[in-house]
Amino acid sequence: MATKLNQIIAVEKGVKSRAHQDLTAAHHGLQKPALLAGISRTYQPKDEEGEQLPPESTLVQVKAEDVLRDTARALTRLFDVTATKDWANCEARADITVDGRVLVERVPVAYLLFLEKQLTDINTFVRKLPVLDAAESWTQDPSTDAWKTEVVRTVRTKKVPRNHVKAEATDKHPAQVEVYYEDVPVGYWTTVKFSGALPARRVNELLERVEKLQQAVKFAREEANSAEVTDQRVGDAVFGYLFG
Repeated sequence: MATKLNQIIAVEKGVKSRAHQDLTAAHHGLQKPALLAGISRTYQPKDEEGEQLPPESTLVQVKAEDVLRDTARALTRLFDVTATKDWANCEARADITVDGRVLVERVPVAYLLFLEKQLTDINTFVRKLPVLDAAESWTQDPSTDAWKTEVVRTVRTKKVPRNHVKAEATDKHPAQVEVYYEDVPVGYWTTVKFSGALPARRVNELLERVEKLQQAVKFAREEANSAEVTDQRVGDAVFGYLFG
C-alpha cells in the first residue's frame, strides 16, 4: 500500500521527538566517565605467608562505538522521514479552483500553506473595513470619487430677547416685565455629507470572495497532501560517512 504525504507529515513529529530523546540520552551517557571505565586487577603477596586478596574487576558499561551505532540508527529514521516529506513537497501540487474555475495551476504545498496564513490576515482586514452609515442614503459622486448624501436644508436660528408684560404699570407700581428669548430664523444651512467608506454590500461581497478562496486553498492543500510519496533513504548515506 502506497504511503501518502499526509501520513508522513502525521508521523514526522513523533519520529522527531523520539530521535531527540535518544540523542539526548546518548549524549548524557557519554558524559559519565564511570560508565565508560573498566578495570581488572589481581593481588599477589610478596611471600607465601602474605595475605591473599581476591581479584577485583569492573566491566565497561558504555562503549562509545555502540552509542554511535545506536544514535545513527535512531537518527536515520528521522533523516529518512524528513527527506521523504521534503522530496514529496517538491512534487506535491494542486490547482486552486473557485466556482469551477482554476485560479492558479499546480501550486506547491509550501505556497498553499503561505496562502492560507495570508488569507487569514486578509479576512481580518476585510472584516474591519469602514462601512457607510446605514441611517443615511448614499450615492456615488464622480466629482469627488466618494459617496455623498442627498442635500439637507436646515434653518439657522438666533435667540432674540422679547419682553412679556405680566402686569401693566399703575400709578402705584411700575409695569412687571419678564424677558424671554425667542428662536428667530436668520438663515439656512444646506448640508451634503461625504464619505470614503464602503457600502455594506461591497464589504460582504469582498468577505465572501476571501472565504471562498480560503476554502479552495484548504481543498488544494488536502489534495496535494494526498499525493503518494517515494520513501527516501538518506540516513544510511549520511551516517555511513559520519560514523563509518
